[in-house]
Amino acid sequence: MTTMTGAQALIKALEHEGVDIAFGVPGGAILPAYDPILDSSIRHVLARHEQGAGHMAEGYAWATGKVGVCIATSGPGATNLVTPLADALMDSVPIVAITGQVPTGAVGNDAFQEAYTTGITMPATKHNYFVTDPDEIPQLVHEAFHIASTGRPGPVLLDLPKDILNATTTWHTPVDLSLPGYRPTVDGHPLRVREAVEMIAAAERPVLYVGGGIIKANGAGELRRFAELTNVPVTTTLMGRGAFPDAHPLAMGMPGMHGTYTAITAIQKSDLLISIGVRFDDRVTGNPSTFAPHAKVIHVDVDPAEIGKVRVPEVPIVGDARAVLAQLIEAWGERPTPERTAWRETVRGWQRDHPLRYQQSPDGPLKPQYVVEELHRITGGDAIVVAGVGQHQMWASQFWQFNHPRRWINSGGLGTMGFAVPAAIGAKAGMPDELVYAIDGDGCFQMTSQELITAATDGIPVKVAIMNNGVHGMVTQWQRLFYNNRFSASQLGNMVDYVKLAEAMGCVGLRADSPDEVAPTIEKSLSINDRPVVVEFVVDPEEMVFPMVPAGGSNDDVILGPTERVITAASDLP
Repeated sequence: MTTMTGAQALIKALEHEGVDIAFGVPGGAILPAYDPILDSSIRHVLARHEQGAGHMAEGYAWATGKVGVCIATSGPGATNLVTPLADALMDSVPIVAITGQVPTGAVGNDAFQEAYTTGITMPATKHNYFVTDPDEIPQLVHEAFHIASTGRPGPVLLDLPKDILNATTTWHTPVDLSLPGYRPTVDGHPLRVREAVEMIAAAERPVLYVGGGIIKANGAGELRRFAELTNVPVTTTLMGRGAFPDAHPLAMGMPGMHGTYTAITAIQKSDLLISIGVRFDDRVTGNPSTFAPHAKVIHVDVDPAEIGKVRVPEVPIVGDARAVLAQLIEAWGERPTPERTAWRETVRGWQRDHPLRYQQSPDGPLKPQYVVEELHRITGGDAIVVAGVGQHQMWASQFWQFNHPRRWINSGGLGTMGFAVPAAIGAKAGMPDELVYAIDGDGCFQMTSQELITAATDGIPVKVAIMNNGVHGMVTQWQRLFYNNRFSASQLGNMVDYVKLAEAMGCVGLRADSPDEVAPTIEKSLSINDRPVVVEFVVDPEEMVFPMVPAGGSNDDVILGPTERVITAASDLP
């Protein structure tokens, strides 16, 4: 049997799991694990901050469908991972975090760079381990990857004391897993599946309300087949964009606080919600007591804790979204496809009468929606789009047409500003042959822009579009609408020269501040592929995101513009 250190066993275990890239920052407690990386097939990307490393692992996982890996040292290195761990937990992103720890004899003594990592991260991970035996390292790594990638995906952390990494051990090939307390349900209960099919066949105004669970389960093909079989219009949540093609006649776009009028209203007027891979998030439901008041609910989710958490369904189905969709298709059998003529005509009428809209004057100011549309037009939509959090995130989701899964990456549940730049780097590292374009805000960009040094140094030619409006846009929008224009701590100013900043970090910097400059600037950015590119778009600071449902309000009350409000009514029904 091969004798090695715990650190060598750790790296070999990662290789055994098929890891090709890891993102991290070294430090004293994790240093033993960094030496064998030099002899490993694993590529290590040196982030400039551990939070960046965690978001890179998330972006990699989003884009590739594989488990992302991040590495940090003890104490502040580990605590800097808390935000990406919590982000991954909320958005069901499979990552494994490796953290160093002070030697076991020093644990609990407030040693240098000591933190109670497993305790701190317990509510931010799907599971975590404090490793006390070097012989267990291969098996625990194997378990960690299994837990991270199965059931409802999520982050798993392994905390390894320095003396365990330095200890001598022998390699043990991981054995088949036996985790009695962890057996995710894959197939839905056949009786519930049949009940669901009967309800769908009988419904007059059904809506498929689908989310990120479809993408995590790789179930986009099954979803499209089922929607076409049943002729049910589809709305895709922020996390589910791309799960169903926006170009499809059944597509209604995104629901919720900044969703399309059609998606919001169709849910409100539906008599059956077929909810798959969603968790009835408050940004979708608004006030839960007024959400889809006429609808019965079928809820499919791999996580039983989500069933009935917000809305009690008439038909609960615990199972993998792809597997359950396949069961629904089989159970539908040879039934004819319903015409649902009145419902489809009503939906088309809403789409016609209340499209997403904005006004771009040739003379400016430059509208961010126009920038997104031009990015989509010039790239042909053939890009992985990564967004930060805020107004630019909503405009990207609204005005980019997503027709394939894993082409849209963003921080949905936790809403982590600073997500876009490092996540885009991770996505590009995992998918080097794909165009990866981050759409960021100036507020988000300032939080993690230093990771572009990582991209430049490691040869990861990601592209970043900054929507520079000089403010924290969504905060300013709320202050304008709900706080009587009292702009407290939301004005960033325009002191930063983003072109020079990009160049200082080894990137190419470009700028456009008028509509006629947008297309040639985008085309210039696409012609540069040997280094990262940052494009600053100087946009209208007063532009707001619409439609909008105020937080905690009813989805029956949709604000369509700064001076326009529409109250949907029962008379809208077919």
